[in-house]
Amino acid sequence: MAIVMDTEAALSTSARPRRSFGRDVAGVATIILVAVIGYLLFPDNLALLTRIVAVALLVLSLDLVTGYCGVATLGHAALFGSGAYAAGILSAHYGINDPLLMTLAGVVGGAAAGLVSGAIILRGHGLPQLVLSIALINLFHEFANKASSWTGGSDGLSGISADPIFGYFEFDLYGHTAYVFALILLLIVFVILRLLVRSPFGMLCRGIKEDPIRIRAMGASPKAALMKMYVISGAVAGVGGALNAITTQVVGLDSLSFTLSAESLVMLVLGGTGSLFGALSGTVIFMLFEDYVSAANPFHWLTMVGALLIGVVLFAPKGLYGSTAGFFRRKRESGR
Repeated sequence: MAIVMDTEAALSTSARPRRSFGRDVAGVATIILVAVIGYLLFPDNLALLTRIVAVALLVLSLDLVTGYCGVATLGHAALFGSGAYAAGILSAHYGINDPLLMTLAGVVGGAAAGLVSGAIILRGHGLPQLVLSIALINLFHEFANKASSWTGGSDGLSGISADPIFGYFEFDLYGHTAYVFALILLLIVFVILRLLVRSPFGMLCRGIKEDPIRIRAMGASPKAALMKMYVISGAVAGVGGALNAITTQVVGLDSLSFTLSAESLVMLVLGGTGSLFGALSGTVIFMLFEDYVSAANPFHWLTMVGALLIGVVLFAPKGLYGSTAGFFRRKRESGR
């Protein structure tokens, strides 16, 4: 009997990587399919779709620290804006216009901002974390405003341009190259994050969210792990910021705004925390819904957005994706 149980456990364990790989392939295929549908539905508004991808990277980065680690923050746009300004300054002030180098600068800028933010925010817990994050986003915003010789201040940082990718693919006025470039970045980041959250480090961060005292008793350092995740989160947000700077060719103070931080948290809750697919779906649904209702009713669109969010919180507390996935999971378990 014991041999049979051990054999079943071994088969179950060996089947997990196959199932995970299948879900990864399905996730990548779904992102590509949605991107193709978006291209077919909005061929004249690829700038909106590219903006959605950039913000989706911000929401993914927020999910790493909030959904997987349980860190409360309302200042995550500081990481996004730091990446945007890093890429923009590299182009506008140093004449380095290679999109890949600008993206790398965004990664470095976002990671540096994540290191600074994490060192401060992680000193608190719960409500104090929220207060510290709000203070940080205001400090980042004010610093960018005062350093106008580098950032352009309230006028924004202009003079940004991007060379053709690999010398062949130019950023055209229709946004085709920008959209494909954004999609490739999203796919690369998504695959890396899927591997990260399933790794022992990712499981450690989940354990810290559930019971940090037990993790500390096991000999691990919750704060060190959270700091690492915060830096990784900053790098991901920096990719989104750099993408936004490259495709719009301007960086404004709105990329460091409290509003962007709050909206990114709303998108995460809308899709479902602790799930990369939830972060992506929440971003797409919120931004497309916001674009549609603001065009259909310019005077009362905020009311419609508010009604959507209230409905989701009341009837789908785990988010649209989280609640849907949970429903199908229960159906499968009941059918066994």
